[in-house]
Amino acid sequence: MNDLLLLALAITGMLIGSFLSSGVEAALLTVNPVKVHELASRERPVRGARRLERLRQKLGRTLAVLVIANNVFNIFGSLMVGGLAAKAFARHGISGPALPLFSIGLTMLVILLGEILPKAIGSKLALPVALATAPALGVFERLMLPLVLVLERLMPAITAENEISTDEEEIRLLARLGSQKGQIEADEAAMIAKVFQLNDLTARDLMVPRVSAPTLDGQEPLEGQRATLLPNHSPWWVVLGEEVDEVLGVASRDRLLTALLQGEGGARVAELAEPVEFVPEMIRADRLLTSFRRNGSGVRVVVDEFGGFVGVIGPEAVLAVLAGWWRRPQNGAESCG
Repeated sequence: MNDLLLLALAITGMLIGSFLSSGVEAALLTVNPVKVHELASRERPVRGARRLERLRQKLGRTLAVLVIANNVFNIFGSLMVGGLAAKAFARHGISGPALPLFSIGLTMLVILLGEILPKAIGSKLALPVALATAPALGVFERLMLPLVLVLERLMPAITAENEISTDEEEIRLLARLGSQKGQIEADEAAMIAKVFQLNDLTARDLMVPRVSAPTLDGQEPLEGQRATLLPNHSPWWVVLGEEVDEVLGVASRDRLLTALLQGEGGARVAELAEPVEFVPEMIRADRLLTSFRRNGSGVRVVVDEFGGFVGVIGPEAVLAVLAGWWRRPQNGAESCG
């Protein structure tokens, strides 16, 4: 085979190997691990997704394999190409500055085509590149496993598993960045932040306090409560008994007005009440929202640590936080929900 043709083939092979190693390394480091996990967790996972997820779980080992391959092409390959070039130039009588100029040109090609360009492409097309190369990379990793195990013995740091994790602050930041980039709506980003606010609020912060809560005497006939009921448009009323803090139930305004129209004014209010659910005043708003989701009817009566009636809260109070309507009182007064 012609010496110059052999030299050209060696240079091409070295640059292709360096290109692939650098591009795949950049793709693995840039690809979104959450997206990879989502693709791998589907009922019909995307081709290469599960292999890619396993490679990312041991990212130190995978990167070690790629770094070894990249340096084999860049360093050992350059030495081999340099030797072939020296022999070819000597055989063809090429001397003078030709070999140094060849070395400078080869170095520039390695930098441009073996490092800068493939890493730019790998970063820009991270997901498709990582998915396409994951099966072959998995096979290559198994072939190099004995060498990698020796390296892991010498450098235990590369054995650490790369787990997917995030926190509240990171999610807030991602939502804000997504809104700034126009990838999600501004109101969606604001609502995400409000969701995390629920963990910092309690029923005591959102409830209608007892002094403002709509209440009816459960022992009185409904007709006698007409003057109290009609001017107040509260959807739910707390029905009280004779004892202090005795809550007999809750009654919807619609149910009470319907009873009046149907001529049931002589019935005691307690007979028209529904069973009540009690919640402690220090229950977090996110847990309270979950309880409303399981049983969305009615309201909750809020009690203190001694079981005393301190307020009432409905699902609209929690939803007002998510919608951004609720504001924390500035003067220390209780919120009206």
